Amino acid sequence: MNPRWCNFLPDIPHHSEATQAAQFDALKHGSFATISTDSGIITCSGTDAIAFIQSQLTANITQSLTHTATLAGYCSPKGRLLATFLVWKDENCISLICSADVRVSIQKRLSMFLLRAKAKLADGTNDRALLRVGGHSVELVLKQYFSTLPITPLSITHSQTAGTLVCLPNASTAARARAHYLWSIPVEVVKHVWENLLNVPNLEIIAPELVHWLDVQSGVPKIVAVTQEQFVPQMINLELIGGVSFRKGCYPGQEIVARSQYRGTIKRRLFLAHLDDGQPKPGQELFESSDKQQPCGHVLNVSHSPEGGWDCLVEVKLMARAADDVHLGQVDGTRLKFLALPYAL
Repeated sequence: MNPRWCNFLPDIPHHSEATQAAQFDALKHGSFATISTDSGIITCSGTDAIAFIQSQLTANITQSLTHTATLAGYCSPKGRLLATFLVWKDENCISLICSADVRVSIQKRLSMFLLRAKAKLADGTNDRALLRVGGHSVELVLKQYFSTLPITPLSITHSQTAGTLVCLPNASTAARARAHYLWSIPVEVVKHVWENLLNVPNLEIIAPELVHWLDVQSGVPKIVAVTQEQFVPQMINLELIGGVSFRKGCYPGQEIVARSQYRGTIKRRLFLAHLDDGQPKPGQELFESSDKQQPCGHVLNVSHSPEGGWDCLVEVKLMARAADDVHLGQVDGTRLKFLALPYAL
């Protein structure tokens, strides 16, 4: 969290049994706000910025990037994901949102390939804050800063003074049909914005780790440091949610990603699951009872569950998923209860 703006924001409540139910209720039905403490921002500016980013990521970012954000991956030459991004174009630069624990290494790696391109990479957290907000009451505040609000997932709205508002992907359940947003705010106005949010009636300040539940339920994976270079994009459904283009030009790992799509058989996929106990961790191995030697998958992202226990996104062999006998950490570990994703495999 950037010290230039975090000092004047009030303390975010820590997770506790006394407040968890109220916070989850706000996430599902009410109005909420929190700071996105685990996200990093890389910006790319210059006349060659779009062409450079286009040459590095799995998605086609040249199509309607000013009005729509896109999901994308960044691969090693072997086609394994080093990072996943939410990408959009601001007035003066391209913004790439990734996990905070990979931001420095990914920015450094991208910089190695700039060569003669007229583009510059920078740490966007120096001049912007990221908030997560949602709910009807919050929308009344948003309308003070934005002439229109984005409604469909990944649509965006810009403001000359208040930054960029991105409508994030939702799960398809009735309780989650309403929009929630990522708000990228210039540090000069974030204090004013936060004070306005605190004056919203019935608004709940959410612990940052609880808002991860929205991300897990949406089925959108996020690569973190411990899961780098473990998956080709199709293993975690990235092409199913618009994060891979098979018609664009070359990018690192493109040949392997394309071969997996057209010549290979995809034997692993991303699934949504619940565990009653045994807190899962990103990168943790999963096992099927019939195979005690080799893991059948890995945990990607984890969140607290409103029902207790944990919800998580997991990468699992299709055969193991069909057997419906997958366990956390070891063959006799906590058994996963698979849930429906908001999109079809």
